[in-house]
Amino acid sequence: MQSFEERLNELTSGYQELLSRRNVAEEDPSGWFSRYRYPVLTAQHVPLEWRYDLDPKTNPCLLQRLGVNAVFNAGAILWKGRHIMVARVEGFDRKSFFAVAESPDGINQFSFWKRPLEIPEWGEPTTNLYDMRLTEHQDGWIYGVFCAERKDPYAAAGDLSSAVASAGIARTRDLKTWERLPDLKSRSQQRNVVLHPEFVDGKYAFYTRPQDGFIDTGNGGGIGWTLVEDITNARVEKEIIINKRHYHTIKELKNGEGPAPLKTSKGWLHLAHGVRGCAAGLRYVLYLYVTSLEEPWKVIAEPAGHFMAPQGEERIGDVSNVLFSNGWIRRDDGTILIYYASSDSRMHVASTNEDILLDYCFNTAPDGLTSAASVKNINSIITKNGKI
Repeated sequence: MQSFEERLNELTSGYQELLSRRNVAEEDPSGWFSRYRYPVLTAQHVPLEWRYDLDPKTNPCLLQRLGVNAVFNAGAILWKGRHIMVARVEGFDRKSFFAVAESPDGINQFSFWKRPLEIPEWGEPTTNLYDMRLTEHQDGWIYGVFCAERKDPYAAAGDLSSAVASAGIARTRDLKTWERLPDLKSRSQQRNVVLHPEFVDGKYAFYTRPQDGFIDTGNGGGIGWTLVEDITNARVEKEIIINKRHYHTIKELKNGEGPAPLKTSKGWLHLAHGVRGCAAGLRYVLYLYVTSLEEPWKVIAEPAGHFMAPQGEERIGDVSNVLFSNGWIRRDDGTILIYYASSDSRMHVASTNEDILLDYCFNTAPDGLTSAASVKNINSIITKNGKI
């Protein structure tokens, strides 16, 4: 049996080796992006000080005290030249919390800050909170909008699964101290809510995802849009669907906004997730679309199909066959780092650039919604290539 010191040295050296590992870019055959070989955040990246009591008097066998199940669904921001992720960390107890991880280049050596974030409560205590979208807003604050989950107060006796989802809102100036604002008030449950980075007609704008229940979207038709007068008392008064679900597509069952959109010369660039049903369950993929600069609620380009889908080991995890993103970073040179989670288990990064994504969005045919339309699109490419 190892001594306390031997086990501590082994754990420490393994942890340092993980944090110092260099990542390797692997270009996708599409040319749209490059994946990186290794996940950038996992449960093993969580500091030893969070998971172990390092006092030999109270933990002589150096046993783990806090089990971490997964690190995933991270918001991201380039803040004061630093690449930051605010990750969802889930313990063995199923409770999630937020923690900040930082990297010198956005690809390698992500490490967590000393302590996880303490997000103040608002209203009825939040049983679980997760999936924060970060927006550096025109008003000078950094906002985090996240899912606040509570038990359904109207659930039948003995029903311990029914839940209610609302959009929690918090803001900060330093990513350390957070002010909790009232949850977004809405007639429907809300998940995957994202704050637009700029005022629209002098108001705060939110991308929403109205749904009838905690899991099922029901009559919720897709990604919504609403304007709010006062973010300290945010309320959905009028909501329109700007990116709809469609039968027999990648977003047949559900879709939701990813991170806050990026402003480009050609429009607002959006990353979203789409969900369809298949024999293996639900399949989550990522897709792109663009909305007008002047009218951010109007879609002006949307390529058919998915932009990224789970591959290889990405398909394996707590909730298999899932890619999900709620964070990306654009550097001054146009490079875009897409932070995405695979199968509710770990965080990855892919790199691309603004020019490639805009080319992809505006020069890839939209979904014609029928097989015949797909064949027509293929034949048009074949015909064009035949003239070269």
